[in-house]
Amino acid sequence: MKILKIDHLGIAVKDMQAGKAFWSDILGLAFEGEETVAEQKVTTGFFPVGESEVELLESTAPDGPVARYIEKKGEGLQHVAFRVDDIEAALSELKAKGVRLIDEKPRIGAGGAKIAFLHPKSTHGVLVELCQRS
Repeated sequence: MKILKIDHLGIAVKDMQAGKAFWSDILGLAFEGEETVAEQKVTTGFFPVGESEVELLESTAPDGPVARYIEKKGEGLQHVAFRVDDIEAALSELKAKGVRLIDEKPRIGAGGAKIAFLHPKSTHGVLVELCQRS
């Protein structure tokens, strides 16, 4: 498995507009756009930072994973995403090493990227996302 870089940091927010105001108005980051990923019950907003991004995550449903996260832990850093060159090979390698996977196979995330999550119980409490972009 080859990790190419940190692709993005996922930040769970209750309100996308309030989140955007901080990251854009206060920190001065350029807002790249919003996308709703219906399958994951989330709306995402991206702020490029160098070769990586900050991704704001707002739940579109009370039973969505981001809503559940905020209910348990509050707003804040929800996951770290690493860009990999071959997500299928990375998942196979990690599974062979005994890492617990949330996603056995990649799914499509924001921007059409292939994504998969590793279970925090195997990563010392950090939700890790693998991401492959074409």
